[in-house]
Amino acid sequence: MLTLTSALARTVRLYGDRAAVLDHEGRLTWSEFAQRVARAGSALRSLGVGRGKRYGIIARNSFRQAELIHAGYWIGAVPVPVNYRLAPPEIVYALENAECKLLILEGLFGELLASSDLDSWSGEVLLVGSAKNGADLSRYDTLLDQVEPAAMCDCAEQEDALLIYTGGTTGRAKGVRLSHRNIVSNALQLGFELGPRGDDVYLHVAPMFHSADLLATPYAMAGAAQVFLPKFSGRGVLEAIQHYGVTVSMMTPTMLILTMREPDIETYDLSSLRQLIYGSSPMAAEWIEKMLQSFQGVELIQGYGLTETSPILTLLHMADHKRAIETGEHELLRSAGRPVPGVELRIVDEAGEEVLAGGAGEVVVRGPNVTKGYLKRPEATEAAFRAGWFHTGDIGRLDDQGYLYLLDRKKDLIITGGEMVFSSEVEAVLYQNPKVHECAVIGVPDETYGEALFAAVVPAPGQTLNDEELIAHCRDKIGGYKIPRRYVFLEELPKSAMDKILKTELRRRYGGRK
Repeated sequence: MLTLTSALARTVRLYGDRAAVLDHEGRLTWSEFAQRVARAGSALRSLGVGRGKRYGIIARNSFRQAELIHAGYWIGAVPVPVNYRLAPPEIVYALENAECKLLILEGLFGELLASSDLDSWSGEVLLVGSAKNGADLSRYDTLLDQVEPAAMCDCAEQEDALLIYTGGTTGRAKGVRLSHRNIVSNALQLGFELGPRGDDVYLHVAPMFHSADLLATPYAMAGAAQVFLPKFSGRGVLEAIQHYGVTVSMMTPTMLILTMREPDIETYDLSSLRQLIYGSSPMAAEWIEKMLQSFQGVELIQGYGLTETSPILTLLHMADHKRAIETGEHELLRSAGRPVPGVELRIVDEAGEEVLAGGAGEVVVRGPNVTKGYLKRPEATEAAFRAGWFHTGDIGRLDDQGYLYLLDRKKDLIITGGEMVFSSEVEAVLYQNPKVHECAVIGVPDETYGEALFAAVVPAPGQTLNDEELIAHCRDKIGGYKIPRRYVFLEELPKSAMDKILKTELRRRYGGRK
């Protein structure tokens, strides 16, 4: 059965004595972890959460959040992990849209309960962990001691397993319905490609409310131990690798760069690390080379996917990285790799017709890991699924060897004076200026050209920039119609929890500029 309950039961049956959790509070075997999951399932039932019902979780990464998510799978309920960085109205929207009658809240975020925005939501709150003032909130652990373990639900593969709200990079968040079959299928697809081992130690750095954390699933299915980093910091990553002997982790390029910038990185023993998966964007060749120096012998793999695809669609393997570095063919590092087994991927034009190799168009996919749709959003579901294919909203091209190159989000395509401009191409040129730390290019209204290019730029530390300098920098590198003529210089760009730049927010702030 392709269900997360049967996957956990198999792991316990085959690897029950192996370490499942390594934590400052102690060590749990897979048998012990499953017992806690079964008790947490009973606790959920005692609080009114039954099969098919959804419940919210707001917490940092921890083994308790892991067991609470698995407890939902265990009893056939649907966990809804919510981004704790959202504003109270956004959190309430998710809870109400998902019809959550229970919210499990880490005590650290207890101030949310004082928000008047929460008044419109009618439900019960279960506090877990410690409060900001250090007070221990032990009701959850007490509840686990009082209940008997729940029997495992005989769930169907097509039942909803997890509801994840998208980060809102393209508008108001949508609840993505991921079934047991979706998540387990992608775990099997990744297992074939990544080769998880029973002696691996997986470090959860990506926030557990994000689909990127699902990359841990194939490692858990192999009986690997799990370590949870509550909140990202470069030093925290280095300390966890050294202390727990971490072998595998998934991080964004920004996280990896910040980790490599730790001034005393060379003092840590990082020899256990064998595999690093990165995603959300490609990495520049110089940072790839730096990473191979910082993490000796590590296998680098880039992944591309979406919440709707549970999450991975394509992988760029270590052999590809090595070939690009050794031959100087750095363009390959801009590729998102090739589809994992079971994923069909095409590039189509506006009419839905497949384009020839090398041609640009929208990336469309189908496979067992693709969501059934969005919760209570039939129009959005219908728009995303056409003729059996999921339309990702990403613009890309495939080369004649099947490597995918992402060019832009469909929403980020700028049409100025009748010319199409990929914002990612302009951003790549701006990044060639050593004074540019980060940048994002959007289209803003223009009476003459329809849209004009507008760049938000974060200067590198200690540097200053102006419009004229950047226009001159771009002049010999791209066509004049692609050069932004309007700029804003910021200390930081708005970002999602996975460090994706929120162009929706930039459009909200600056979209009216003419």
